[in-house]
Amino acid sequence: MKTILYTLLILMSLQTVWAQQDLAFEKKNFPNDKEGYKLAMDNLKEGNELYELANYGGYMRAVEFFLLANQFNPNNADLNYKIGVCYLKSTQREKSLEFSQKAVKLNAFVAPDIHYNLAQGLHLNNKFDEAIAEYNTYKRQLSPKDLSEKSKVLSKKIEECEIGKKLVVNPIRVFIDNVGESINGPYPDYSPLITADESMVIYTSRREGTTGGERSELDGNFNEDIYIAYRNASGNWDIAKNMGKPLNTSDNDATIGLSSDGSKLFTFQGKSDGGNILVAELEGTEWTTPRDREMGNINSDGHESAASFSFDGKTMYFVTDNPENNLGLHDIFISYWDEKKQRWGEPQNLSNTINSEYDERDVFMHPDGRTLFFNSNGKGSMGGFDIFKTQLQDNGLWSEPENLGYPINTAGDDRFFVMSGSGKHGYYASDKEGGFGSHDIYMITFLGPEKPLVQSNDNILIASIANPISETFMEESVAVQTMRLTILKGTVLDAFTKEPVEAEIEIVDNEKNEVISIQKSNKSSGKYLVSLPSGKNYGIAVKSEGYLFHSENFDIPTATNYQEIYKDIMLSKMAVGTKIVLKNIFFDYAKATLRSTSFPELDRLYELLTQFPNMRVEISGHTDNQGSRVTNEKLSGNRAKAVVDYLIKKGIPASRLESKGYAFDQPIAPNDTEDGRQQNRRVEFKVLSN
Repeated sequence: MKTILYTLLILMSLQTVWAQQDLAFEKKNFPNDKEGYKLAMDNLKEGNELYELANYGGYMRAVEFFLLANQFNPNNADLNYKIGVCYLKSTQREKSLEFSQKAVKLNAFVAPDIHYNLAQGLHLNNKFDEAIAEYNTYKRQLSPKDLSEKSKVLSKKIEECEIGKKLVVNPIRVFIDNVGESINGPYPDYSPLITADESMVIYTSRREGTTGGERSELDGNFNEDIYIAYRNASGNWDIAKNMGKPLNTSDNDATIGLSSDGSKLFTFQGKSDGGNILVAELEGTEWTTPRDREMGNINSDGHESAASFSFDGKTMYFVTDNPENNLGLHDIFISYWDEKKQRWGEPQNLSNTINSEYDERDVFMHPDGRTLFFNSNGKGSMGGFDIFKTQLQDNGLWSEPENLGYPINTAGDDRFFVMSGSGKHGYYASDKEGGFGSHDIYMITFLGPEKPLVQSNDNILIASIANPISETFMEESVAVQTMRLTILKGTVLDAFTKEPVEAEIEIVDNEKNEVISIQKSNKSSGKYLVSLPSGKNYGIAVKSEGYLFHSENFDIPTATNYQEIYKDIMLSKMAVGTKIVLKNIFFDYAKATLRSTSFPELDRLYELLTQFPNMRVEISGHTDNQGSRVTNEKLSGNRAKAVVDYLIKKGIPASRLESKGYAFDQPIAPNDTEDGRQQNRRVEFKVLSN
């Protein structure tokens, strides 16, 4: 009993001291500055009215008036508390710390949640031990009922601090650079989307000049518009441009997902029903009007806020808060393209390994087809939304999500992450200090592990006594790990006129005889970009009406790291004498036995001959110059005949087909290198009449 009375006396004594420090906004306290007092009270009134709106825009406008009042009287606990709250509710959360600390110093009981707010400010400034102490102080002040309701949240906050302590002392090796004022401005810029080769970025901005010129009632900022910028020859970004109509409207229009070649764009259009995912396509130099006709299974009455294509365009990952099948607030779902119905299929919750009882957002599937990045404020976060990655394993299950680490992730919200095809660069949005606006877009350069020191052995140590070594020796350079992906890009052109051609690019898994995806070259520029994850034998057929098809083969082993292959493709018209190399015809070694991986190419040839029933062709076999002429003539002739026999068996009349073996008489590359010899070992198709 004595202890309780003693404690109460101390608290009353401290309260008296604090009260003396806490200077109220009363006339008697400012007898010598009536005009300043009146102006401060006006600012305080304006600020309080906005503060009572309890939304982002209200807090951000209220703080402007509060700061003016605070200049007149910086020692009012309630005002410092409210400024701290405004900053906690804004994108400048770190600024809340100084005002919350001041409020506590002036009056430790100024508001029931003051210690919670102070803990948040300490948390955001990486002062984790102090934040934990303040969270615990707040817990001790709660009533049993409030403690029961808030205990889980507070335990989560303390857990985030413990995670933050571990991540901050073990930072990952990265550079984080602002992409520059050609893209970022004084307004919020965020949600960057890039092509796999980083040649183009499309993003969301709320800057002046927005389509329709309207502002949000919530925060006073301009509505969202979509902007685009291209990387120039010097490697810098050109000045971004508003993409205009039809992508941008007077409503909020935001970027959420982009195909790896930059030809399909998921957009978010915010309306009264929470907002929907739309899709637009690039046709030549113009974008189509964003549509939702294939999104019947995706869009709901809820909030669909993010989406990402798979590399082949057949799978969609998206985020929704639709309560059906959700584990938490927002979950990541998966949907597969239904070719027959021409729409996205019934979505499924992606995985309880990834989705939690908390919030999962901002999904991005890398073009390698197996690495998924997303945001979560759930398990493993050091505070707010952190960026995580998970990988699709060979057994079809997702790996345990991994926090990307500090300094990419902070105790605040770190969002909208995408990664280049190479895996060397990531892009995301942050409200960190030093930017051009409230949110800027940043590029992360992943540096890989440090080079370890070479450990000296006894002989080196003994020798160093006689002849000391003045240099520090390191292991050889550690290679930066890249994604297992091949980017094939270039331009499709008419072989004669060199004009761009819009062509269908069919990508086939030769082992499975299965079409993986079908893409198109741009009809205005002829440009194309294809993502090929490692681990498959790819057949690529480029087709356009009135032209002979062109084929390429890429056998990419599983362990192949990132590479870019640039190849212009020349399509030849259906003219007598025109030849094409059938690059996806494969035989057993030194034999004329067709391998099953040849069937997709042979079937393409069959389809071409069916489409042009009057066409007569020659199928020719060719070898390198290794071995005797007799052997090579026989081998090349038998291989050409094997192709003809396959086509006859499929139903092409024998009268339309000729076969011939040319041995090594018609080389297309020097025979003095293995690469040249490989090019010379081929089967060709030649138009005899049409």
